[in-house]
Amino acid sequence: MYKTAFHRSQTLGYRNGYAVVRRPTVGIGGDHLHYNQLSQADLDELANKAPILTYGPPKQAPPAEFVPAHVAFDKKVLKFSAYFQEDVPISSEEHYRIRQVNIYYYLEDDSMSVIEPVVENSGIPQGKLIKRQRLPKNNVGDHYHWKDLNRGIDITIYGKTFRIVNCDRFTQEFLESQGIEVNPPEKMPLDPYTELRKEPVRKYITPSDFDQLKQFLTFDKQVLRFYAIWDDTDSLFGECRHYIIHYYLMDDTVEIREVHERNNGRDPFPLLMNRQRMPKILVENAKNFPQCVLEISDQEVLEWYTAKDFIVGKPLTILGRTFFIYDCDPFTRQYYRDKFGMPDLPRVDELPPYNGYGLIEDSAQNCFSLIPKAPRKDVIKMLVNDNKVLRYLAVLESPIPEDKDRRFIFSYFLATDMISIFEPPVRNSGIIGGKFLGRTKVVKPFSSVDNPVYYGPSDFFIGAVIEVFGHRFVILDTDEYVLKYMESNASQYSPEALASIKNRIQKQDVQEAPAPESENQQAVEEPKAQDLETLIDTIQMHLKDHSCKDNLREAFQIYDKEDSGYVEKETFFKVCDTLNVPVDDSLIKEGQKLWNAFSGDGDAGNTRADHIPRQG
Repeated sequence: MYKTAFHRSQTLGYRNGYAVVRRPTVGIGGDHLHYNQLSQADLDELANKAPILTYGPPKQAPPAEFVPAHVAFDKKVLKFSAYFQEDVPISSEEHYRIRQVNIYYYLEDDSMSVIEPVVENSGIPQGKLIKRQRLPKNNVGDHYHWKDLNRGIDITIYGKTFRIVNCDRFTQEFLESQGIEVNPPEKMPLDPYTELRKEPVRKYITPSDFDQLKQFLTFDKQVLRFYAIWDDTDSLFGECRHYIIHYYLMDDTVEIREVHERNNGRDPFPLLMNRQRMPKILVENAKNFPQCVLEISDQEVLEWYTAKDFIVGKPLTILGRTFFIYDCDPFTRQYYRDKFGMPDLPRVDELPPYNGYGLIEDSAQNCFSLIPKAPRKDVIKMLVNDNKVLRYLAVLESPIPEDKDRRFIFSYFLATDMISIFEPPVRNSGIIGGKFLGRTKVVKPFSSVDNPVYYGPSDFFIGAVIEVFGHRFVILDTDEYVLKYMESNASQYSPEALASIKNRIQKQDVQEAPAPESENQQAVEEPKAQDLETLIDTIQMHLKDHSCKDNLREAFQIYDKEDSGYVEKETFFKVCDTLNVPVDDSLIKEGQKLWNAFSGDGDAGNTRADHIPRQG
């Protein structure tokens, strides 16, 4: 029978969403697969059988060929660079000398030798210091081994100590191959007497082109004066002392005088440092030079202090004492401007940083005297601008919905440059009005704490944003006095501020312009009390046949919590819009005109709740 099915069984399956391999149970075409099924006991027996039973005992490797040390390490030598210090007691030119040597370690027999390279005309017997031999390491009888050698260590051979500073590449690779961590190399010290012999016998100094006599005649009686302070508060009973530093241009000498005050408890010494040239950088060998006894010469100094080193606003270290230069006199400023091209050097304020309490002028008075006094005021400015106040209407720029309807009145006092903010109280608003900010100077944002910039009259105009201690206000309107003040002082304001006032005046003129009279229009007469009664009767006639009058009375009684019989104008129109009161727009406009006329200043007037018609 011929075979007709040749498909293969699937060897992949899915379990929990993952493809897994499975053993096929049938072969090609569905034929049954024949395989040995061993039990677990048979599998354990096969796993525990030793392979020696199957393949026989393993063959032993042939022993390695013996290589003696004199063959394996033939001509392999470790080389170390070292030195030792030898005292020279009988010599005026040198106290000690540095002698460089090479230490050789022969790996074939663990022997060592020390050889000093021959230096021409040294006058010292050099060459082989220690011949090749095994060197003892201690009194027990141990000898030095290559494991005891490394860079950066001292070894003692026959009572002489050698300092190993370096080794060659073969030595480093050999020690690292044997698992020894090699220390970093050190610098070989130089012999002082050898370096001295390398210098030329005679030194020729070319005369300088600088003419000291010309300097003396040119800058005679010209002195730079600096005002400095020395802060000694870190030491016990230390304090800040004031000094005057004089720099004489004629010979580049420096003099330091202490500023004395009456009854300061100090002896009036005239000079802190006598007039002399001041060293800036000393020679390295001159650190132990007895400066208190001998005068310093040009051989001990690399650089002297000059006029370019004295700069206002930078510290200056003179003989171990650090002075801070905070000011100078006008002649010094002019000299630096002409000589070095520096602009006017500003005076550095000595006051401590502002602590945040009160105005900066008030805090500064604590630094001038033990009992602080009030800062001086501009009396002329106070007399000229007495009782002159600029008032502005502003709104709070805030994302909170309750703050959108809040209005504030800014008052700028020209006599003291102070600002006060008042919020008119609004009944039933949920916000307590009144004084929002007392009289104080307001600092502009992004100004430094040490040098604050306060708001001035030029910063207040319609549309300007004023930031007061984190609150942002937008100026909406001004009074008539501000408009007149800005017109008379137009030079103090920016074009943007003048444009806002111009738009404000134009808008006011358009609102106050009389409407064109028609043929049927009669002249408007002054409002009278009879007109108000007539208007009330007309509104009552409109509300007579409508059912909203009961709800209207209840709504007004809710807003009139004090039972005064009055509600505000804004509340009145709000209630009418909410209840859809059917009143003509012409009556509402006529009522607004009458209310404005009787209120006097045009502010929101009050409406009597008793004028609402009662049912029945």
